Amino acid sequence: MREAALLTAALLACTAGMGWLALAMERHWAQVRTDQGTGMPSRAQVLRLRVLGALALSAGLALCLWADHASMAVLVWVMALAAAALAIALALTWRPRWLRGLAWVAG
Repeated sequence: MREAALLTAALLACTAGMGWLALAMERHWAQVRTDQGTGMPSRAQVLRLRVLGALALSAGLALCLWADHASMAVLVWVMALAAAALAIALALTWRPRWLRGLAWVAG
């Protein structure tokens, strides 16, 4: 039960991290924030999004390592990265508004 909770948290962390890294790009930022008229992200916002993305991906790895031994944890983390990247890509394609919560963190 504990491993399942840790791996679920790792998947959520990886998804948030991929979302923040995607929002650090001007094109994806514009997709999510077009109707709010905020324009392009500032340099500080881009830096904040990149740092948050890297920290979230690192947290996902740490959670995987906490849940299982190293060789299996790295494999699960890479699979979580792939699943998170696919989820964010599909969200940006069909429902970019779903990522507004992640954009809110950047300001």
